[in-house]
Amino acid sequence: MWTAWGVWRWRRNPLRRQTDLFEAWVAFAALVCVLLVAPAIGCAAGLRVDGTLQRAAREQRLERHLVPAVVVRPAPDPIAGSATDPAAQRQSPQRTRIVASWIAPDGSNHEGTVPAAEEPPHTGDRFRIWTDSHGRLVGQPLDPSSASFHAGMAGLAAALGIGALVETLRRLVVRRLMHRRYIRLDRAWAAAGPDWGRAGAGS
Repeated sequence: MWTAWGVWRWRRNPLRRQTDLFEAWVAFAALVCVLLVAPAIGCAAGLRVDGTLQRAAREQRLERHLVPAVVVRPAPDPIAGSATDPAAQRQSPQRTRIVASWIAPDGSNHEGTVPAAEEPPHTGDRFRIWTDSHGRLVGQPLDPSSASFHAGMAGLAAALGIGALVETLRRLVVRRLMHRRYIRLDRAWAAAGPDWGRAGAGS
């Protein structure tokens, strides 16, 4: 930011180098990108993700149904060796699993193993589960507020990513300019060094 402010300060400075002015304009362009372009891209990305997630949430609410289920009996203990099953490892060992029965929205009867809604479960207890139209178990549909939150996080991540990319490019350009300055300084010193301090050498 201070380098960008130097665009005005260096416009008639006799000590100004071309690389100084170029570096100032690069910093000014980076500042504009960080303050204007990055938020605009983040907002656009957030709106796009929000539209996609909200559409998915509406489709899930239409396709998934909360149906009543009844506890039939406790689920049998896992068979030996099931600990090596990745699906079994993902299940929480503290959550009791039961055999339940339910009627799908299409009228078909189903029975399967599901996590218990309450601890401890009792035969005949009623609870509700999410299924599709054919009675297959599904997850809870995406909540619109959760979709908006995830979209906001996606937009923020996009804006921060653009800002980080712009700053990285600015630093690379500045580093390249510094490298060129050092090369020119070394050449100038190599040319003036042999005559340094000699009478009549213009030093």
